[in-house]
Amino acid sequence: MPEIMPKPMKILIVKTSSLGDVIHCLPVINDIHAVYPHAQIDWIVEDSFADIPSLHPAINQVYTVAFRRWRKQLLKTKTWSEIKQFKHLIGQNHYDSVIDTQGLLKSALITRLANGIKHGYDKQSIREPIASKCYDKTYAISYQQHAVSRNRTLAALSLNYAPPTNAPDYGIQATVDSNKTPSKPFVIALHGTSRESKLWPTEHWIGLGKALKNQQLNMLLPWSNTAELTRAEEIAQSLENAVVLPKSNIAELASIISQAQAAIGVDTGLSHLAAALNISTIAIYTDTNPALTGVVGSHAPAVNLGNIGETPSVDSVLTHLSQIQTFSQIT
Repeated sequence: MPEIMPKPMKILIVKTSSLGDVIHCLPVINDIHAVYPHAQIDWIVEDSFADIPSLHPAINQVYTVAFRRWRKQLLKTKTWSEIKQFKHLIGQNHYDSVIDTQGLLKSALITRLANGIKHGYDKQSIREPIASKCYDKTYAISYQQHAVSRNRTLAALSLNYAPPTNAPDYGIQATVDSNKTPSKPFVIALHGTSRESKLWPTEHWIGLGKALKNQQLNMLLPWSNTAELTRAEEIAQSLENAVVLPKSNIAELASIISQAQAAIGVDTGLSHLAAALNISTIAIYTDTNPALTGVVGSHAPAVNLGNIGETPSVDSVLTHLSQIQTFSQIT
């Protein structure tokens, strides 16, 4: 008789937002498949960030929620219809393990909707302690670990394998559109972020752009809102080698970033995306501590500069850019 293959383990990852947090969770997928190669892994994510898990070829199904929009439209019939539809959709599956790597009440409530053993952080290890009451099994995981390590450790403990100590493998692949490939070598300048206090001064970006021109490199400037467009245009007006990109979604930006010589960005999810795509990345911090949430590379260099109240200079960025360019040439 033919050998009967065991039914593959079904796992659901709950990590809804934000962009950087979703990217920090990606290495969990390859970690799981290294131990359970036939595991079927689904993911629940905020609809605006669905492009990220969709870039991973080993994720079976991506389910979306719209908490950010639902919160603002609680009185609308459409909101409750969408919530009901999501509950029905997720309730049709049974999972061996449901792992909430978010650790918020909203993600814990989503976790409760799924069928399967629920795993999450214990009340001492979680941002919103009440959320830990929603899990069947909880785990103590130090806050002193980087977010990537916390995610990987939680998945390992939930699925009974040793927490990995190797470099993370984000596993995502961007599709390159040959019709949108920039004609010259370029550095992508990820200047936009969620808080004004995290910005790098505009004159610093201009100084960086002038130095890149001497290296025959263009500077590409993406944007996602009016303020970012205004800043991008201000930077570009002072440079001969700067290009303001058309407004792009995450998948389109991933394609462009994947073709860059390097990425230089502030504390933004796009800097983490560049590192996840194995692009040499320099992340600039001015109002946050990168020790726990800075960029973490896999095969390409990833450098974190600055800290709370510290603004890296243009010269510092250029020095590190030269170092990672040398590394890229060697490898």
